[in-house]
Amino acid sequence: MTFSSDFNSFLDDLRSTHGENLVSVMIYGSAAKFENPKREDVRLVIALDAISPEDLRKAHAAMREWTKIGYEAPTFFTANEMATSADVFPIEFHHMTRARRVLWGRDLLADVTVGNANLRHQIEFDLRSKIIKLRREYIAASNSAQKLGELMAASLPSFVSTFRALILLKGEEPPIARPDTVRKLGAICGVDFEPFEKIFSIRENGIKLGFDEATANGLFADYLVEIRSEEHTSELQSHSDLV
Repeated sequence: MTFSSDFNSFLDDLRSTHGENLVSVMIYGSAAKFENPKREDVRLVIALDAISPEDLRKAHAAMREWTKIGYEAPTFFTANEMATSADVFPIEFHHMTRARRVLWGRDLLADVTVGNANLRHQIEFDLRSKIIKLRREYIAASNSAQKLGELMAASLPSFVSTFRALILLKGEEPPIARPDTVRKLGAICGVDFEPFEKIFSIRENGIKLGFDEATANGLFADYLVEIRSEEHTSELQSHSDLV
């Protein structure tokens, strides 16, 4: 089954559930570039005129069916929040404004712009928060090659999302594919792609023979070093604006 057929059924459910309160449904990010994106890449935002607890309860059945077939649960905004939240969620709104496709209703982002000051602050916050979370999860996974490989593979897409925002901050256009995003960041900031390449391989091909505890811990150490280098890059950029 293609994304289009999946979405048509989902849209029928949304329209039945929300009626005239439904304003817009958009797909954003890399998946917006393709007619039939991979399910794991699909990010939807749903805008309603108003959102009450009752509206969210009504959405339960449609969301249950959507996630059951492998899609991530959509994000809900009011139409007014879509117009006024770019300064609060600059990374997300940068992704949405630069790569989106309106699947139903109005394009609520046509006149929205994202300032670099807010973007820079969220990049720093995101990187530090994700690094702290990764450290915490590493403790539990550190004595198992399997768990550690799974941790790195699961965490990578979240960091790539922040890397895309950092590339935008530096005045460049981020590529669509995740490996290409990291390669471009390497060209701009000197990031070593090798640890990321190994983790992308784990995501695509699974954990192979020879990936023992020592190898896994060594890869994690290299991975964290390269992520930390981007945290410092963001800090230096931020401080330079104050000089």
